[in-house]
Order: sequence, then C-alpha cells, then structure tokens
Amino acid sequence: SAGTIKSGGATRRAAKMVCLDLDHPDIESFVTWKVTEESKVAALVAGSRAIKQHLNAVINACHVEVDGENEVVTKAGDNKALASVLQSARASFVPEAFLQRCLHLAGQGYRAIGIKEYDTKWDSEAYLTVSGQNSNNSVRIPNTFFELMEKGEKWPLIGRTDGKVTQELDATELWNTISYSAWACADPGLQYDTTINEWHTCPVDGRINASNPCSEYMFLDDTACNLASLNLGKFLSDDGTFLVEDFRHACRLWTIVLEISVLMASFPSPAIAEKSFAYRTLGLGYANLGTVLMRLGIPYASEDAYGLCGAITALLTGEAYATSAEMAEELGAFAGYERNREPMLRVIRNHHRAAYNAPAGEYEGLSITPRGIDPSKCPDYLLRAARETWDHALSMGETHGYRNAQVTVIAPTGTIGLVMDCDTTGVEPDFALVKFKKLAGGGYFKIINQSLPPALKSLKYTAAEIDDIISYTVGRKTLAGAPRINHETLGDKGFDDETLGKV
Repeated sequence: SAGTIKSGGATRRAAKMVCLDLDHPDIESFVTWKVTEESKVAALVAGSRAIKQHLNAVINACHVEVDGENEVVTKAGDNKALASVLQSARASFVPEAFLQRCLHLAGQGYRAIGIKEYDTKWDSEAYLTVSGQNSNNSVRIPNTFFELMEKGEKWPLIGRTDGKVTQELDATELWNTISYSAWACADPGLQYDTTINEWHTCPVDGRINASNPCSEYMFLDDTACNLASLNLGKFLSDDGTFLVEDFRHACRLWTIVLEISVLMASFPSPAIAEKSFAYRTLGLGYANLGTVLMRLGIPYASEDAYGLCGAITALLTGEAYATSAEMAEELGAFAGYERNREPMLRVIRNHHRAAYNAPAGEYEGLSITPRGIDPSKCPDYLLRAARETWDHALSMGETHGYRNAQVTVIAPTGTIGLVMDCDTTGVEPDFALVKFKKLAGGGYFKIINQSLPPALKSLKYTAAEIDDIISYTVGRKTLAGAPRINHETLGDKGFDDETLGKV
C-alpha cells in the first residue's frame, strides 16, 4: 500500500511505520528482517555483475580464430581457453543452466549475452524486489526489559491469542541483535514504551501503542496532527541574541493556525476524523537548531548546547500550551479533557519542573527523571522567558484546561527544511558543508551551508581569515586542510581543551 500511495502524487512512496512489541513471539525475525533483505540486495547486485562477467568470458572463449577465420568451439575438451573460463565460472557458483545456455547461444553465433545488472540505488529494481522497503520498523521496549538485561535474565515472549509464554530469550543477546541490525541497516528504531506512556496526556482513554513513521507524533491510535515548523535561524539576531518575543509571538500565532487546521483538515477514515476532532492534537515544532549552534560557535554535543536547546524547546512548548489554555477559556477544552484532567496536569507540572531544573524527587509518576535546564548553561534572559511561559501555561491550564491534548512535536523537516532555507534540519547537526541530495525523479540537488561565515566570525576569526577559509571550502567542499584553521589557531583565540576536542 505504501509503495502504491505516492507522496503528493509524485514519485516518492508514502511512509509507513511498522511497530512490534518486544515481547511478540515473532520479534527475532522482525528485528533481523531488513538486514536479511539488505543481504538479498547485495547478492542481486554482486551476483548479476559476476554472472554477466563470467558468461561473456565464456561466450567470447567459444569464438576462436583458425587459419584466419572465426570458428565456434563449444566443447571444453577442444578449447583450453573455454575450459579455463568455465572452471572459473563454476568456482564462482554461476548456475550450470546459465553456462549451458551460454554455450548454446555461442553455437548459434552470438558473441555477447544479455544479463541485467542491478545497483544499490534506493529506487532500483533490486530494492523493489525485496520486502520491507516501504516501511520504517521500530520495536516497543518497556523498562522491564532493561532491568532483566542488567540482571542477566531471560526475556519472555507472550502469545497474542492466549497470553502464555511461548519462549524465553537471553535479554542481552536480543539487545545485541537489535543493536547490530540498527547499525547494519538503520532498522529497527527504538520506542521507549514506559517513558512514552508516562508522558501521555490522555492515558484514561488508552495507551500509546506506536507512532507515525518519523516518530515525532505519539498519541492514541487513530488520531492525527498537522505539523508546522519554525526556522530558528530567523530568530537569531546578528549579535547572537535569540529574539524571545518574536519567537513567542510566532508560537502563539501558529498554535492558533494549527487549531484552525483541525477544523479544515481532511482525514482518511471516520474514526481518525472523529478522534482528531475530539483531541485536537497539534504539531508545532522547529527546524535549523544546528545552524543556530554553528552561528553561535557552540559545539553541538556540549553542555551549552543542551542548555540553549532546552530553553528554546521549553519556550516553544510552554507558549503553545499557554495559548491552548487561553483558547480553552474562550472555546472550551478538548472533548476528552475532563476525564484526563489529572494525568494531563501531572504531565504539565513535570514539564514545568524541568524548566525549573527541579530535583528528581519532585517529579510525579516518572520512572526516569528528565534532564532539566541547567541555569549555568543557558542565557539568563532565555531561561527567565521559558519559566515565565510555563508558569502561565500551568496556571491557565489548572483554571481552564487545554483546547488541545498535545501541542508540539519536533519533526525531521528534511524536505521542508530546504524550502524554509534551513542549513540544518530538525534537531540534527550538519553532516557536511556541501551536500548532494538525490531527487526521487532523478538527478541531484547541491546544498551549500550558508552558516559557515557567521560561525567562523563567532569563533573570532578575522575577515581575512574567513575569506581564505571560505574560498578553500567552496572549491574543495571540505574544511580538511583549510588554511588558517587548526587547533593551534583556536587555542590562540581562547578556547579551552574540552571545547577544542568537541569542535
């Protein structure tokens, strides 16, 4: 179905999530499913090329020159060259039927044989002939699995019809298999079932069982949400200050727009339409975080990056919930709010505590304590705004409830990020300064990161040094070997060893 339904009616197939609970009796074959299919593709590609090479060698060896004239000798006993290539082909496991067919064709005068070669392009026939290519696979893992693994105990698989234990697996071996499969082919992904449901705003109406294909939207079955992403780069001033009030205004505006979109959207089934109207889940998020960090000269996986990202995300989510509460005051809360009031407010209170970096003991109903915003690693003005926003979101919600059961997600923003003129996508760093995106209909799209000059300026390089580095990078598509950029130079500019290592 996903292969048939094309995205936007064009050439890219639709995305589909296939999610399996870790205690399902088929979990082993599911975890290794795509690894096996990747092996099939490799066999098709390598095998097709090897067979073509061997068969053409065989057919060429059949044509010999005798007294200046071409003759066809298809018996190995009369043709040493043919005997040699046949031996080589058989040693490479070329099927005997293929060799005999080749000899017959040579006897009929053929000088080449047509064998289709396959390649490893994502839209190639090789991938079209194996299963699983239209799905993103994930496994749902409860915290109890990790507890058993740490103790070295077995993990039980439960029959879906009778609820009985069908098999017990070594938990560590299963985890290693999952890890290897994800490393080898990027599937399966992991969904932490316990944590997901502990942050669920409407648990009275059912648990969260799975996600959408990109895994940013987690909610009840048969619900949907529309997405909107803000380009964080547009809220960064030239002096490196984050434009808090502009960002808050954008969050408020787009929360209202997404609420309106619930009324205007079309849905694929009555059940999805009814639940979407009842819960009114929204998907406000952002893109281009990596660019913001680059322009500020902040290493991606650093404490300063965590602090800045935490404050921006808290501001986004808090402002969206506050706006939702204000809409509830005027329009009423979502249909399922009253019966889910206490668990939803518990989730909101936990968000509020994270903004204030509360100690672990203050959180409610959580197995794993979230990482709060470290005040020492975040600009004061941004942290104050985030906390004020969550104060407002909580107090308004306690009084009026919320118009929407969920308000924010962070989507990958791969394609739309290009349209939004982002140098990086959702929350990811940039993996290259010059990238080539392969297009579904054929061809490539060259993408050049425009954040390098301001990033170098933040790292205290002079205009002349920046010009030299940019000229080098544009021509060679890399910073490797660029003039004026090295650890010694950065050290001279006052960066400590820890920062230099992360840079």
